[in-house]
Amino acid sequence: MASDSDLKSFLRKLPKAELHLHLEGALCSHRVAELAKKYGVELAHAEIHQRYNTRGFAQFLELYKWATSFLREPDDYAHLAEDTCSNLREQGVVYAEITLSIGVMLLRKQDVRANFRAIHDVFEEKFRAAQGPRIQFVFDAIRQFGQAPAKEIVELAAEHRTSGVVAFGLGGDELSLPLADFQPAYERAASAGLHLLVHAGETGGPDQIRDAIDLLGAERIGHGIAAIRDPTLMTRLSQRKTPLEICPTSNLRTNALNIQLNATDVSLIDHPLPKLFRAGIPISLSTDDPAMFHTNLVDEYFHAHQMGLSLDELLQINRAAFEQSFLSPEQRAILLAQLKNYRPS
Repeated sequence: MASDSDLKSFLRKLPKAELHLHLEGALCSHRVAELAKKYGVELAHAEIHQRYNTRGFAQFLELYKWATSFLREPDDYAHLAEDTCSNLREQGVVYAEITLSIGVMLLRKQDVRANFRAIHDVFEEKFRAAQGPRIQFVFDAIRQFGQAPAKEIVELAAEHRTSGVVAFGLGGDELSLPLADFQPAYERAASAGLHLLVHAGETGGPDQIRDAIDLLGAERIGHGIAAIRDPTLMTRLSQRKTPLEICPTSNLRTNALNIQLNATDVSLIDHPLPKLFRAGIPISLSTDDPAMFHTNLVDEYFHAHQMGLSLDELLQINRAAFEQSFLSPEQRAILLAQLKNYRPS
């Protein structure tokens, strides 16, 4: 590529898949301002700006809790889905697995079925009109909320399998409760035919990744960068071809990168993505919570290039995202066929 702008242009046009994207994390500051006004809450621009520029995992959780408190009705979720669909299309994403924080909806005593119907219908309508990517959904429990809500979320996910819900996941604070507590929920999810996902090794240690696989049967690991601290675990992930959903900007903004590298002054250049990828561990790139971390998928690929990955390696990672997805073999083949026309010049 002749220049950075040429590379970004190529990456934007490249058909991409994103596997780790929280819908609520795509809630932009300007939409929060509109929702606050709708509900009679006066917000100063300075307050919104300050909240959206926090650093550290605890501060991020506070931002997430605050921003999503303005998502109160199905129509609010529908508008968020429209925003997200538009942004994904602009980034060249043709397929995404979108995580919904069902645990938060239940905590706030919202109508999960009505919310999901509003979200689903927007994405389905846009896809059928060729105005957005193909979407499948992950119903996510919040670890610190405990096992009872997790079991309820599994049942809701199973109920909506025919509407594009393909997986059950667990996010939240890794240091709150042991993963063993969630074995019954994951056993039920597996019996219902749902795929199994777990956030692990983001701010927690390598043991979290092992437990996610051994105790819960995780098929993919959300983040998983703690593996860099354990060569034996890296070898296991490589040999078993267990994918990691890597979100570099998220890891920097939450200080997860500082934690795993045991350093205070780090940048994206220090991210272990290249080492994990070149160790043979399956990798995909994602944004996690793009509006809250001020990123997009094209930027994540560009950052990976700045870390030292070649364009050919970026193309391998993009192809792997489709291969690691929960698409049907037929749908996967159709989307992979699109990649043949996108080669570096």
